[in-house]
Amino acid sequence: MDQIKIGKFIAENRKKANLTQMQLAEKLGITDKAISKWERGVAMPDTSIMLELCDILCISVNELLSGEKISMENNNQINEQLMLDMAKEIEKKNKTIWSSMWAIMIVSITALFAGLFIAAFLIPEGVWQLVAIFGICIVFLIPCFYAVKLEVSVGAYKCKNCGHEIVPSYTQALNAMHRGTTRYLKCPNCNKRTWCKKVLKK
Repeated sequence: MDQIKIGKFIAENRKKANLTQMQLAEKLGITDKAISKWERGVAMPDTSIMLELCDILCISVNELLSGEKISMENNNQINEQLMLDMAKEIEKKNKTIWSSMWAIMIVSITALFAGLFIAAFLIPEGVWQLVAIFGICIVFLIPCFYAVKLEVSVGAYKCKNCGHEIVPSYTQALNAMHRGTTRYLKCPNCNKRTWCKKVLKK
């Protein structure tokens, strides 16, 4: 999706409706700064207000997402292209989240070992050394929990038994035994617990 094109299309139809950015913002219950961001191509309208925005501007969602008026004969073709564009965008975001998850884990593990090395060799033995080691381990766990949340938020886990793709809750994934990004989960399809491998596409 071309955000610049969509932004210009929103601005054009807002002006056709004789609305200022402030007036459109009031109708949608948001700030005029949000409208300005849309029209400059910096951000996209949230899906929760997209239908209302289209209704106010007298355009369809397809026209909004394509950034132009669509004739009936081109409608199916535009629909297919929009679906492809959205799928590509989701895949790109998933890969970015996945990369971020691994970056957090690598940095956290490196910091953990560095901190434990410092605590073991540079802090004299005693209470303060134990406090330092305990503190380092606690700090290490915080990004780990966040990394698991990122892992769960993209794709699904594929059941080894039946091939069903499972999307567990954060708590289910956190409590499951795991080997890297493979988790021991109960499949809702075959009702068996297996080692389910993470797959990005869902």
